[in-house]
This record gives sequence, C-alpha cells and structure tokens, in this order.
Amino acid sequence: MNEFIYNGQPSRVVFGAGALKHLEREIELLGARRALVLSTPEQQSQAQMVADRLGNRAAGIFPRAVMHVPMETAREAREDARRLGADCAIAIGGGSTTGLGKAIALESGLPILAIPTTYAGSEMTPIYGITEAGLKKTGKDPRVLPRTVIYDPELTLTLPVAMSVTSGMNAIAHAAEGLYAQDSNPVMDLMAEEGIRAIARALPVIRQQADDVAARGDALYGAWLCGTVLGNVGMALHHKLCHTLGGSFNLPHAEVHTIVLPHAIAFNSEAAPQAMDRMVRALGATNRASAAAGLFDLASDNGAPVALKDIGMQAADLDHAADLAVRNPYWNPRRFGPAQHGEIRLLLQRAYEGVRPD
Repeated sequence: MNEFIYNGQPSRVVFGAGALKHLEREIELLGARRALVLSTPEQQSQAQMVADRLGNRAAGIFPRAVMHVPMETAREAREDARRLGADCAIAIGGGSTTGLGKAIALESGLPILAIPTTYAGSEMTPIYGITEAGLKKTGKDPRVLPRTVIYDPELTLTLPVAMSVTSGMNAIAHAAEGLYAQDSNPVMDLMAEEGIRAIARALPVIRQQADDVAARGDALYGAWLCGTVLGNVGMALHHKLCHTLGGSFNLPHAEVHTIVLPHAIAFNSEAAPQAMDRMVRALGATNRASAAAGLFDLASDNGAPVALKDIGMQAADLDHAADLAVRNPYWNPRRFGPAQHGEIRLLLQRAYEGVRPD
C-alpha cells in the first residue's frame, strides 16, 4: 500500500428523488434568512420556483449566470447580493451557476446551497474559475465550497438528452484524471471508478428514455462521486487543455471536455497503466482497444460531438491554443510543456478532426 494523505471536504449532501422538499430545512440549518437565487437565463423559471417556495426568505433572483464566469457578471452578482442584503446564495443549475455562486462567496464569504440540475460536479469542489480579458483563471479556496448540496434526480428529467450526455462526459473527465493525479489516494480511486461506472451505465438509458428517474439518479450519483474526486485531488493535462479552449476561445464547457478527454487519456495512457485499467473496467470496455477508445465510443455512440471543428473551434487557432496550453503546465503523469509543443499540437489536431484514438 502506497502512502497517501486524505482530507475530506466539509459539505452536507441531501440526495434522493423529491429531495427539494427539504430546501427550507436546509436553509434554516445554514442559519440564513435572505437567499439570493442564482440561475442562467434559460433556468429562470426554476430559480423563480425556488424563490416562490422560500417566500419571504428569498431576497431575489439573479438569472444571468453564463459560461466561464466573466468577471463583469461576477461583480454584478456580488453587488446585487450586497444591495438586497442576502446572507446566502442558492445556485440552481449547472456549472455556470455554481461557478457564479463561488465568485460571490470568494469575496463576500456568503454560504452557498447548490441544487445541481446537470452533472458538472462543480458543487463538490473548492475550485473556482473566473474569466477576465480572455483568460480563465482558476484557484482553490475553502470559502467557495457549497455548504449544502441537494441532489434531486427529478429536477434533471427535463435536461435535454444531448446536454445530459456531454455533462456526463464532463463529470467522467474529473474522475478519469483523478485516477492518475499526483495526490490521489485509495478513497479517490474507489470513488472515481464507481463514478465513471455509474455514468457510463446511465447515459445509454437516458438517451433512450430521458425521463427514466432511476437512470437520472445513477447519473447524478456518478456526478457527485466524480465531483468529489475533482474537489480532492489535482487535475492534469486534460483540464489544462479544456481551461485553455473554453476560456480563451469561448467554446462550450461540457462539449470541450467531451471531445478532448479521449485524446488526453490517449496521451497519458502509457504513463498511467493502472489508471487505464480502472477506466476500462468502469466503462465495461474490456473488448475495446483502450480506455481512450472506450471514452470516445461512449460519447459518439450516444450522439455527443467528437470534433472541435463541430463546436466552433477554428483551425487557424490551433497553434495559439497549443502555445497557451504548454505555458505554466499542470502536473501530468507524462510531461508536457514548451518542449512538447508539437505533441500537444498534434493532440489538438486530432481532437479538432474528431479522430478516434487507437
């Protein structure tokens, strides 16, 4: 047994179909009296539903969360929270909304209650990201970790199938990189493998029957596990590439993770064989060539995009993307930096074209 260090993150999870019924109790346990409800414009009706449920405990709603948390939006939301006298924030939605809640908490210290309606996993991490001047900056701070998370599979039934698949692949990316993280440990390995397995089992069912509550529960359970991994260990090449492509080229977050993941895993495959074995086992991909191919097939077979060219990336920008990616590289089991610029550029080319890893 290798030596390791494990730090549990201090958050409360309430899980189950219909779990939203516990919202008032959870707000009371936080000691909060005026909650600002956050959402994207598309989920304003859900934010309003939460505010209506809270009655006079709702300070108002801020339905303007967007991808990658632009600094301007974060400042506007912080000012609204201050002006309305909010003493907590409720983030209902996916990673964009949770990210906005974190941006508020980072400066104000307001507690966050997250109600995830996608599989992004951000709600289980002390990681934040804010985009300013075309660059996405990330960091860790315990103040931004949601104090309470309510997982209610019934709230995900209307999540479009295409978004469900890419959001699930995004979650798998957290666990996949956690399996070869520099600071991983046996607890995270177990959670990562189980999280990948749960989501890989759920996505084909959701594609066939979007309102299957059991499959939605499996996916949300997997997202919780994968998000917990993301919150406890460091990420590597895959996340560096996705932060670069998302923050600097404004590509959709979950789709970028879906497309890049098989290629990042292929890049690392020989440097992390035990992690690859766990992924293959979790994917049920024993008859496939590799973990990378299994991840590509899981996305492709369920209708997700597999090429950067199909989500807005321009071929002319690939050189610049490679330049950005090798600057200040994250730790990775296989070295990447300026000396590996050509290899990273080739990886991006394959992701751009949508080539299945062999």
